[in-house]
Amino acid sequence: MQGNKSRDTVPEIAVRRAVYAMGMRYRVAARPLADLRRTADLLFRRSKVAVFIDGCFWHGCPAHHSPPKTNAGYWTQKIEGNRARDASTTQLLRAEGWTVLRFWSHEEPKSVADRIANVIRKTDKATIYILKGDDHVSN
Repeated sequence: MQGNKSRDTVPEIAVRRAVYAMGMRYRVAARPLADLRRTADLLFRRSKVAVFIDGCFWHGCPAHHSPPKTNAGYWTQKIEGNRARDASTTQLLRAEGWTVLRFWSHEEPKSVADRIANVIRKTDKATIYILKGDDHVSN
């Protein structure tokens, strides 16, 4: 399993390129929370948006995952553990006010980038509105 990359996979890079081409900047493989030992594939700190590109095999994609025939018990446990960790990560981040976006590695990168951009725009507009509202109240 050492030969399997945990970051900079082909689907991640394709999504990053598409997002970058839209003019958005982000952190790569960064921790959303300092005390949480988990990293997001793309992280937009100001907007508090964490993006994960989940591999179909490693995260048990319902459309593409087929359990291996060899050592099935081990792999079933491994995939279920990954799913549980994903759910836990999503829950922890949401509890801290983060928006969590999860995509499968088979999804078209441009479509994923468009969905990310829509969320970032909405989040940034809400932040700007709140800041303007605060400024108005303090005057």
